[in-house]
Amino acid sequence: MSYTLDRILAGIDMDTAEERTRAALTANGFGVLTEIDVTATMKKKLDVDMAGYKILGACNPKMAYEAIGLEPKLGAMLPCNVILRAVDGGVEVSAIDPVASMMGVDNAELPAVAEMVRGMLQKTVDEI
Repeated sequence: MSYTLDRILAGIDMDTAEERTRAALTANGFGVLTEIDVTATMKKKLDVDMAGYKILGACNPKMAYEAIGLEPKLGAMLPCNVILRAVDGGVEVSAIDPVASMMGVDNAELPAVAEMVRGMLQKTVDEI
């Protein structure tokens, strides 16, 4: 099982991909809680150059509230990360597959919520 929902945006630069990703996340009920510019961090901390790589920590508050209500420690696995990664010819967008990430949690009610969030994230990735 893949652990991400992926899409290649051909001929798109990182800034455009990020703008489109943020818009699609918002349109599908997600907010961006965290942002990590991995490229800038690696340059600053290790003085190495790497292709564009950014992590957006996305959250749908309603779904997060429901999931945490079912499994209080689930916050350790949130938010749903979405990465933007420069690749030859464009940018790859990858969102965590919540069904795959929740497989290690022993709670029979959680898979239904994870399936709903997966659908929302897949729709988001498809719309970018």
